[in-house]
Amino acid sequence: MGGQSSARLAQSLCDWWSLAGVEALVGETPAGWLTPPPANDAAASRKKPVIEEEVAPPPLPAALQPREAPEAKAPKAPVIFPDDWTEFQQWLAKDPDVPGAQWDARRVLPVGESGAPLMLLTAWPELDDQRDGQLFAGKAGALLDAMLAAIGQTRGECYIASLAVTRPPGGRCSAAERSELQRLLAHHLSLAKPQRLLLIGGDITRMAADAPLAEARGKLLDINQYGGSMACVAVAHPAMLLARPAHKAAAWDSLKLFNRER
Repeated sequence: MGGQSSARLAQSLCDWWSLAGVEALVGETPAGWLTPPPANDAAASRKKPVIEEEVAPPPLPAALQPREAPEAKAPKAPVIFPDDWTEFQQWLAKDPDVPGAQWDARRVLPVGESGAPLMLLTAWPELDDQRDGQLFAGKAGALLDAMLAAIGQTRGECYIASLAVTRPPGGRCSAAERSELQRLLAHHLSLAKPQRLLLIGGDITRMAADAPLAEARGKLLDINQYGGSMACVAVAHPAMLLARPAHKAAAWDSLKLFNRER
C-alpha cells in the first residue's frame, strides 16, 4: 500500500490527533495516565454539594404532647356520719360528702322527728319530688295520704325520708354507690328510732330487707338495728300504683299487717 492514498491517510490521522489535542506522539514530561486531571475550580465550586443546616421539626399540638402518668389517688376514706340527730339533719342538707347528694343540686330533705310512730322511707326522690322540693308530691302524694288514713296515720305524725337526698340518673346507681347508701341506711335508722317502718318502693326494699318487693310484700318484716328490731312492711311506690292500679290490693294487704301487729 502506498502512493498518494497512503499519504492522504497519514495526513488524515495527524489531523484527527491534532483536533483531539495531541501535538506530539511523545512528550518531554512523563504523564501519569492513572492520575485524575486537576478539577476546574469554577466547575468544582458549582458541583460542591450544599449541606443544609438541620431544621427542628415543628412542635406537636398540645393534644398530642406526651403527658406524665397521673399519680394514683389514695382510696377515699369512708364518710363519717354525725351521731347527733340535729347535726345529722344539717349534714344531710349541706355536706357535699352525703352519699347520694352527687346526682343533683336540688336536695329533698326528710320531714319529721326522731322516735315517730311510723317512718316512711323510699330510696330517692321521684322527678315530681325534686321539682316540688318534697317527698311524695302530686297525685302520688295524695294516694299515699289515703293509704296512711287507712291505718289511722297522717303525714304530720310520721317521719318521712328518702335514703338518698337526690335522684340518680334514670333511677339507677352503681354497686359502689349502693353499698355506701346501705351504710347510710343503718346509721339513719339508728338515729331515727321509729316504732314502725314502711318501705316504699322496690329499691329501698332490696337495700333494707335484702329481698325483692315481690317476695317482701304481704309479710311483716323484721329490720334489726344495733340489737333492736322494728316492725316493717314493704309496699310499691304510690306512683307505680297509679300506673298499675291492680297492685293496690297487694299494698293494702301489706298495710293491714300494721294493724294486726298492734
